[in-house]
Amino acid sequence: MSWLLAGALVLLFGVLAVLQYRWIGEASQAERERLRSGLQSSLRRLSRDFNNEITGACAALLPGFRQVEELGREGAYSARYARWRETSRYAGIFRRAGVAAVDAEGLRFFGLDRDAGVYAESEWPPEWSAFRDALLERLREPYGRGFPQLGAVDPALIWLMRFGRPPAQPRQPPGPPGAARERPAFEWLILEVDTPYVTASLLPDLLRRHLGGSGMRDYQVELTVADDSGGELLYRSDENSPRIGRAADASVRLFEVRYDQILRRTGFPLPRDGRSARADEPPGPPPDVPDRGRWQLLVRHRAGSLDAVVERARLLNLGVTTGVLLLMLAAIGALVRFTRRSRRLAALQMDFVAGVSHELRTPLSVIRTAAHNLGGGVVKDQSQVQRYGALIREEAERLTHIVEQVLDFAGAKAGRAVRAREPLAVEALVEEAVAATGSAISASHCTLEKHFDAGLPPVLADPMALKHAIQNLLNNAAKHGSDGGWIGLSAVQVEDRGRQAVEIRVKDRGAGIAPEDAPFIFDPFYRGHRAIDDQIHGTGLGLTLVKRIVEAHGGTIEVRSRAGEGTEFIVRIPAVPEEQRDEFAYSAG
Repeated sequence: MSWLLAGALVLLFGVLAVLQYRWIGEASQAERERLRSGLQSSLRRLSRDFNNEITGACAALLPGFRQVEELGREGAYSARYARWRETSRYAGIFRRAGVAAVDAEGLRFFGLDRDAGVYAESEWPPEWSAFRDALLERLREPYGRGFPQLGAVDPALIWLMRFGRPPAQPRQPPGPPGAARERPAFEWLILEVDTPYVTASLLPDLLRRHLGGSGMRDYQVELTVADDSGGELLYRSDENSPRIGRAADASVRLFEVRYDQILRRTGFPLPRDGRSARADEPPGPPPDVPDRGRWQLLVRHRAGSLDAVVERARLLNLGVTTGVLLLMLAAIGALVRFTRRSRRLAALQMDFVAGVSHELRTPLSVIRTAAHNLGGGVVKDQSQVQRYGALIREEAERLTHIVEQVLDFAGAKAGRAVRAREPLAVEALVEEAVAATGSAISASHCTLEKHFDAGLPPVLADPMALKHAIQNLLNNAAKHGSDGGWIGLSAVQVEDRGRQAVEIRVKDRGAGIAPEDAPFIFDPFYRGHRAIDDQIHGTGLGLTLVKRIVEAHGGTIEVRSRAGEGTEFIVRIPAVPEEQRDEFAYSAG
């Protein structure tokens, strides 16, 4: 049932994994669209504010018709500039300004002296010669043919035309159809945007406002001239990064002068079909004035693209959810494993209780029977009395051994497998263990063969615990290796994990350990099938105690066994470091 439940849970986790993969994919797609939409909306708001800033500055510098009539051309433009410079936050937005006027004297130019803040008649700037030529070409066209195409001569230039008949001038009678009419006086306000100032002041302020401080760190920004050739580069937020080009996550056009807003702010009526609402007021801008954004703002995430950011987040979410599912699956697997192990341990404990009960009952029955015979006067011969006494002593020692094993196991479980340590000579310690197990070895009719290397280094160990571990191995060999009639015991010096150690081997030529029992021989209360079938006495705690004692000394234990060829236990205990042996010898002396 536990495996069926585990299989059902694994199937459920598989379904959840597929659903999570799909949900995370859909959520990532929605997040990608949200990020793109949000970024594009922010750029549109930025473009609106940028265009409003440019348009507002143009409207502030363009005087109304009555102001020109009252202050004169130069006075009206100078007054507007002085007021705008005092109130504008970005007074350096225009690098150069001028007025081109057409009157009876022809095309005249009035340049702005920024230091003095006044307009005065002057020569055309050399950089504006192309614009001047376009104006002259325009003036050659007859008024009746409409407004010829002026074109975007310079992407940084803004030209604002204001024209009309002054109120004091009588209205001209209409001529014959097709005849050219007299052109009224008109003029242009020409403004040149200071691109370095805009990209150093206005644009960063708008980016911080609409993208935020984190957005400025997360995104790479590029400003170019909007044309089909890829655009002249005007600004880059990161000089070391490659050009964005077509890899932009979002883009928007900037620098669109809104002539309708300028007309509203200056009090001019809006045009209808290119004509003024009143004949004595100047009409609006000609239909061919380019009013689209001249610059293009490109934005790309510094990770490469928003797709890369979303993909990285998707992989991270997949990794986290997969980790959670695997953790839950591992927890269920561990729960099943621990449950099965607990059941097996409970069964072993029940076997241990039954085995110990049997082990205790047998010597107690022998002792009780012998005592009854001795006390009842059944045994009168002195030799029989001695034999009964030896039997009672042997069974009492057996009881003592069982109790000591149980107590030692309890102490090892509580972390008391090893107590005080001291430098020990391994050969002497092994000889004591041999002497203590002499009766068991003799009873098994085994020959003990010993081999010790000369000059074995001392080990730092608890003498009672280590001696007890070797005794358990020898008793184990005597019990299970009696069929072979031979026990081998050796101690040699070896290198173990880069340090000197003493290796103790206990080997027998018995039936060996069955393959199905080999993984569990060091588990508490475990007794092999052969020991149970042959009714070999034991509690199943001996090898568990040996392993815990050896590991408490920082050593290792290994078992090698093949069915029908015997078993060999290999114990390695770290030796006292060579530089400390004299110190221990002096302390012992």
